[in-house]
Amino acid sequence: MQRRTLLKLGLGASVVLAVAGTGVALLQPGLHQGHLTAGSNEVMRAVARAVLEGVLPADESQRAAALAAHLKRLDDAIAAFPAATRGELSQLLALLASAPGRRALAGLHDAWAEASAADIQQAMQAMRTSRLSLRQQAYHALRDLTNAAYFSDPSAWAHLGYPGPMDI
Repeated sequence: MQRRTLLKLGLGASVVLAVAGTGVALLQPGLHQGHLTAGSNEVMRAVARAVLEGVLPADESQRAAALAAHLKRLDDAIAAFPAATRGELSQLLALLASAPGRRALAGLHDAWAEASAADIQQAMQAMRTSRLSLRQQAYHALRDLTNAAYFSDPSAWAHLGYPGPMDI
């Protein structure tokens, strides 16, 4: 395939995803009044299961509590974002919460709640190494939001080997 053809294909795919994402976001936004909707909550819970695997507690009830606390911190952080950032994030989450968007952008065929952590990790790795910058940006947004929200909790700092701020 020639470089020019590849660039045209990439641009065309980006336009299609942007148009589809806008349409989906208008029908069911990823954020409502600055907070996660049920669909975007499911997306971020699944992403957290994959990104934080090995860090989350092994016990199922403790894992569920840790994920619930993580999603609360994430929701609070998103509510404090500027309106333009929330708008872009709402479009991304709305697209990922829809089955066609999940398949096109993440390459994940199973619903987020049904996919295994390994399947989600594989889908995210494909996004990270994609030639399309849109997929790479989506990967970085999901991973960075997840890590920032989880590790903003002082109880998670031990996983990083960080003892916390020094007493002055």
